[in-house]
Amino acid sequence: MARESLVVATLVELADNLVDNYDVIDILTLLSNRCVDTIDVTSAGVMLCLPGGELQFVASSSESMEVLELFQIQANEGPCVDCYTGGVAIVNHELVDPDVRWPHFSPRAIEQGFHSVHCLPMRLRGRTIGALNLFRADVGLLTTDDIMIAQGLADVATIAILQHQSVLGARLLNDQLSFALNSRIVIEQAKGMIAQFYGGGMEESFSRLRNHARNHNVKLTEVATNLVEGTLPLAGLDTVREPHR
Repeated sequence: MARESLVVATLVELADNLVDNYDVIDILTLLSNRCVDTIDVTSAGVMLCLPGGELQFVASSSESMEVLELFQIQANEGPCVDCYTGGVAIVNHELVDPDVRWPHFSPRAIEQGFHSVHCLPMRLRGRTIGALNLFRADVGLLTTDDIMIAQGLADVATIAILQHQSVLGARLLNDQLSFALNSRIVIEQAKGMIAQFYGGGMEESFSRLRNHARNHNVKLTEVATNLVEGTLPLAGLDTVREPHR
């Protein structure tokens, strides 16, 4: 699918997910995956700010990305932390070791195979609710068009979440974000079960989980819950397919 068509399709999918029982993880996983599909990045991930003010990992396009997002939270250091705190985009930053800016984060990112990072704020009318992290395996620069597309997708996801807040009210949205974090626990359990059953790594397990959800138009959290509760047999998962580009 051509990039322009895929971007339009993504906007439609984001809007289509705005139903009463929408899943924050589904929307932000879609955002992460489409950034990888439409721009020249290897992995993408999203952090959101919870009601208490702390950043939390919510969604990513890959297992290696998830590891780095969680490390940023633990170390309180990295592009997402700086981007959210300052509300300013970080673009075309080369990861080096040693790194004065992120002495603990950068070596860990390089170990995961990444050599440049870009981070965009999820912000609307002065309110920043999180950050979109983009990693590349090489040091090549993102183009202006790449950055505009990524920021545009992040803006649409931000508007979707905040618009839902205006409808539901802040308390219900906070409950929904808390549910999203609990859903992450179920997804991690499901990934472990898949890895044990199929003998693959966590990256492949995540791909199987995500692919099955896509193929059957079911929420990622729902597939994970069904696996953990035993209503969906592990042998019934679809095989992994290569993402369309």
